[in-house]
Amino acid sequence: MSNQTVIKNVKKEENRMNKQQSHGYEPTGQEPNQRPSKSLDNKMVNQALKQSFVKLDPRKMIKNPIMFVVEIGFVITLLLSFMPNLFGESQTEPWFNVTVMLVLLFTVLFANFAEALAEGRGKAQADSLKKSKQEIQANRVKGNGQIEVVPSTSLRKGDIVVVSQGEMIPGDGEVIAGLASVDESAITGESAPVIKEAGGDFNSVTGGTRVVSDEIRVKITSDPGESFLDRMISLVEGAARQKTPNEIALNTVLTSLTIIFMIVVVTMPFFTNYLGFGLEIPVLIALLVCLIPTTIGGLLSAIGIAGMDRVTQFNVLAMSGKAVEAAGDINTIILDKTGTITFGNRMASEFVPVGGNTMKDLGKWTAISSMQDETPEGRSIIELLKTESLSYDEMIVKDGQFIEFKAETRMSGMDLSDGRQVRKGAVDAVKKFVTHNGGKVPADLDKQTERISKAGGTPLAVAVDDKIYGLIYLKDTVKPGMRERFEELRRMGIKTVMCTGDNPLTAATIAKEAGVDEFIAECKPEDKIEVIKYEQSKGKLVAMTGDGTNDAPALAQADVGLAMNSGTTAAKEAANMVDLDSNPTKIIEVVAIGKQLLMTRGALTTFSIANDIAKYFAIIPAMFMLAIPQMEALNVMGLNSPMSAILAALIFNAVIIPLLIPLAMKGVAYKPMSSNKLLRKNLLIYGLGGVLVPFIGIKLIDVVVSLFI
Repeated sequence: MSNQTVIKNVKKEENRMNKQQSHGYEPTGQEPNQRPSKSLDNKMVNQALKQSFVKLDPRKMIKNPIMFVVEIGFVITLLLSFMPNLFGESQTEPWFNVTVMLVLLFTVLFANFAEALAEGRGKAQADSLKKSKQEIQANRVKGNGQIEVVPSTSLRKGDIVVVSQGEMIPGDGEVIAGLASVDESAITGESAPVIKEAGGDFNSVTGGTRVVSDEIRVKITSDPGESFLDRMISLVEGAARQKTPNEIALNTVLTSLTIIFMIVVVTMPFFTNYLGFGLEIPVLIALLVCLIPTTIGGLLSAIGIAGMDRVTQFNVLAMSGKAVEAAGDINTIILDKTGTITFGNRMASEFVPVGGNTMKDLGKWTAISSMQDETPEGRSIIELLKTESLSYDEMIVKDGQFIEFKAETRMSGMDLSDGRQVRKGAVDAVKKFVTHNGGKVPADLDKQTERISKAGGTPLAVAVDDKIYGLIYLKDTVKPGMRERFEELRRMGIKTVMCTGDNPLTAATIAKEAGVDEFIAECKPEDKIEVIKYEQSKGKLVAMTGDGTNDAPALAQADVGLAMNSGTTAAKEAANMVDLDSNPTKIIEVVAIGKQLLMTRGALTTFSIANDIAKYFAIIPAMFMLAIPQMEALNVMGLNSPMSAILAALIFNAVIIPLLIPLAMKGVAYKPMSSNKLLRKNLLIYGLGGVLVPFIGIKLIDVVVSLFI
């Protein structure tokens, strides 16, 4: 079956795909955290509850030093609940030991629940992906050209398989022959089929997807267990999630604070004994748990997991948490013009006669040059001819030979049976063609060419032998809302650089219309690497998108490289993120999610530290005011008794964790603004709020606790 026949067979699906891709991303006015997310069903919550107890295993708890200290406190108070005099004669009421033990248990369980719930979302998606990973029969091509049917698990890198209509693609690979429409909904969730063909940047296929029409030959590029789907499952489940540098740094700071407060609490009895009163072990444990940053310690892991999950909900696969975090610190974004800033499909919008020729003559020769041109541009020219009611005779090309576009000639057209040569292509190439044939260039050609270029269009000249009849104005339109989106990035302090192969005039027009900060015209692959290195040399973090093999070096060089799933294997392996929907503008969402992750972590850390201030005012005066009456002046909350104050602070410490779980999972609402303004806002809301909320909460709990003691 010829490629022309295949194209006609899948034309309907291709048009649907082009329509979907051309619309790209249309701003909805929603921030990433406002997008619909997967609901928490009862099964997920029940599984998280079970995991909360499973994670009590000390071998797992020690990975979170803060909560591990709380668990040790729980074990000690559990022993004291049954053996009050285990560490010497105790005067503490048994019910107090039991109450402290239960509160500490719930503190640990709530922290485990937050982490398990965040992991549960990923595991739910992984279960869905596993359904796509099944044993598939593959038609492997043997050395003699014969076909043998083998299980997909026996395929190895380099094997050639044939996949026909209705069959599943047995493994990751590249199309080496044929063209087909492929249903990738099992991977991307998108129902519209995608065109895959040999050669170019859209030949990559994923195991577990289905061929909708026609037949392709695929060269397998991964061994069993190393496929893209396997990596997706591993990453989504969280098995491959490593803590990010910022997360490790914060964990180190929190652990250091915990060690410092442990030293303070351990030495506290020597100080109190000198003052003439002793502190019971349950009271010391309660003091330690209230002093250390348990709130952020219990939520830190959940925040990181939830951040990666939010990226996954956008159908972006992050190869590491570091990539998501780096996205939040991006200073510069490198964007391709075609398909990212503009719709990408250049469409005919106007015919411009030159040299005194009529619209009718231009229409006639334009039609002849485009009748067998199956490119989107060629089809759009025929559609515009019909719209403009310009007639043409299809029979004139019956015995002619179609001349395909080539990079060397930069022209296409028809060689007619009577010897005439009809050409359509780049203006300078057509001018050379005409002058070579002894013709002259019309005086108004350059003027009209410049007009179209300044308007952001692409001019194609139409000629027959030694005569140029006019120009076709191809227009690549900027996507709606792009200017507003780039303005948002500017408010974030992010510079945007547009890369395009267009001439400087066209590039400048598109850049101005879109609102990007800078542009690079006539851009080559090596130019992208150079601009990335230049920005990085100034200490900036850079993000870029790409889908072709020639984009792979730049994707690898960038701090955040977002590859399109429809692109080549080389591009996907070089990047640290893959967009399953192949929407280049999604890099903007990824940056916003990264910033949201950093902001959520910072906000909850601020809230946690501010919380501790209120807890200090609650528990420290309560412990000392009996021996040092002057400490009563610090009892600003007017708590009922030392016992009720300690329990109130401890209970609030446990309850605040589950109350903050929704915020940790959803993320703090992010709106573009400067770093200084964002810092002031967070200090006001989460700093001041973190002080006031526990003052109110501890007081209310103290009132209730006082009724029972």
